[in-house]
Parts: sequence; C-alpha cells; structure tokens
Amino acid sequence: MKAIEMRETGGPAVLQLVDRPRPEIGGPDDILVRLKAAGVNPVDTKIRSNGTLVPNGLPAVLGCDGAGVVEAAGEAVTRFKPGDEVWFCWGGIGGPVGNYAEYILLDNHLAQAKPREIGFVEAAAAPLVLLTAWEALHDRARLVEGQRVLIHAGAGGVGHVAIQLAKAAGARVCTTVSSPEKADFAHALGAEYCINYKEEDLVESVMAWSEGQGVDIALDTVGPEVFRKTVPAMAHYGDLVTILDPGPDLDLKEARVRNLRISLELMLTPMLRDLPRARTHQGEILRRCAKLIDRGDLRIHVSETFPLAQVQEAHKRLETGHVTGKLALTMD
Repeated sequence: MKAIEMRETGGPAVLQLVDRPRPEIGGPDDILVRLKAAGVNPVDTKIRSNGTLVPNGLPAVLGCDGAGVVEAAGEAVTRFKPGDEVWFCWGGIGGPVGNYAEYILLDNHLAQAKPREIGFVEAAAAPLVLLTAWEALHDRARLVEGQRVLIHAGAGGVGHVAIQLAKAAGARVCTTVSSPEKADFAHALGAEYCINYKEEDLVESVMAWSEGQGVDIALDTVGPEVFRKTVPAMAHYGDLVTILDPGPDLDLKEARVRNLRISLELMLTPMLRDLPRARTHQGEILRRCAKLIDRGDLRIHVSETFPLAQVQEAHKRLETGHVTGKLALTMD
C-alpha cells in the first residue's frame, strides 16, 4: 500500500511517499479499513516538526483521524462487516499506525458508523475537532442552555464546529475572526456576534455584547497570549478552557479574583495513556455528533483537499495559519 512516512523531524519535506506492506487481520477484534480520506490537523505539523508523542516513534505514519470502508473483519467482530463505512480518531502520534495511508488496521471498538449525510472527506476531517470541541464545552466547561460562550478562531477547524455545538446546546455564541469573510462564515454557522481581533479590542467587544457581564464560557484554541487576554472578558465564576499549553508565565491573580474554573483539554489523552473508558466515551461523542450531522444541525467545512502524494503541500497550507475549516487528504 502507499503511505506517507516520516523518518526524521523537520519541515514538510520529511514526509515521503513510500510502499508499505498492507496490514492483515491479526486478532479477532480487528478491522481492516481501506481509507478514503484522512484529516490534516495542526498536531500533525507539530509532531512532524518536534517529534512523536510516543517513545521511539520513528519511522511514523501521521494522521489521527480518517474515514473509509471496512475491507475485512476478525472473527469476533459483530459491529461491522466488509463494505460498512466508518470514521474514527486513532493513530498518527508515532509508529506505523496512522491515517496518511491507503489502509489502517484497528480494533473495531475504536470505529463508529460514518454519518450517512456526508461524504468520506468531511467524515475524515471531523473526529479530532469534534471530540476536542465537545469535550471542551460539555465535559470541561459543563455547558448549559442560555449561557454566553466565546469561541476563539471561530473559522478554524475546532472553532467552526465548536460554534455549532454550542448553538445546538442552546448557548449564545460570539467568536473571534480575522476578516469580514470569516465573520460571514461564522455567522452562517450560528455565531451571534463576531469580533475582528485585528481591529477591535477583545474585552471591550465582549463586554458590550454581554451587557457588561462577560462570557460564562470561553474556549481558547490559539495559545498563551489569547488565553491571558481572555481572563478579563470572563464572567465571574466562569469556565475558561484551552486546548493548548497556556505557558509557564501566567499571572492568575485576576482569574482567581473572578473565581474562574480553568480547564485543559487534550482529546488525545485516551490514546496516549491507554484509557479504555475514555475511548468508550469518545465513541459515544462521535455517535451523538453523527446524529446532529444527519439531521442537518452540524456541518463540517473542508476548504481544500489534497491527494495523498501531495501531503507536503497540505502541511504548507495548514502552516500559513489562514485555513478556513479543515483540510483533508484523499486516497483515490
């Protein structure tokens, strides 16, 4: 099979198209999936640049999420049969198991039935960002109907689904964007108010929108500077969630006075720490998101696709920092 292999860290050029043996069913619970598409995520570029997330992880096949068709199944598998369409988030953090390839072998319990109303490209681009946004909003911040929610980078991969998940839960949503075009995109997804962070002051804008109260929940998808700037835009007793390392030089005095609950979100933890119960929970999240997708309450925006062999171009595009929605690789 064709796969993209990384043998050393560095720029996009370290990603090389190679021939690898096609995986074979090795256990009774295995399924072999012929991949149709794979998501391209910022974590992929970070692993490529900085190294794998597991020891001795090179050579590695990147790509944490994918979608495809079950090609073969182990003797104990009852959930799927050959020909079934699946999506999942598994692999891609080091070693030979990843979704930048034509096939992947995984335990059938890690996969879920693909939403019926979207294609393989959208399904492949969705799991990592959906799990991140859902866990951040529902599991970390305990989102409830009627709350005011700030989503940073609302036109991005995590941001564009977070807007929709918050809206579906009955929240009022504001978001930050970098252009009028991205504001239009975010409004179409359900954002009530958009803040152009290049031209407007974050705290003043949030306070004007929230009638001086601040937001009940904020989701930082950008990094330490944005995390710090968000603290004074929070309502007292609010929830501030970040999907990145907020950095070592944090002054949390104002956060403490506001009695903020600060949470860290990394949806890769069940894979990194081998946590079966957490993986089961993530499977339930994907099933719930599939229902939202199939009834038209959640959409996945893929702005550009690349053939597997053009993965270097996909990484270059992602690293510009200006992608709307998601990017994906296609295998056909």
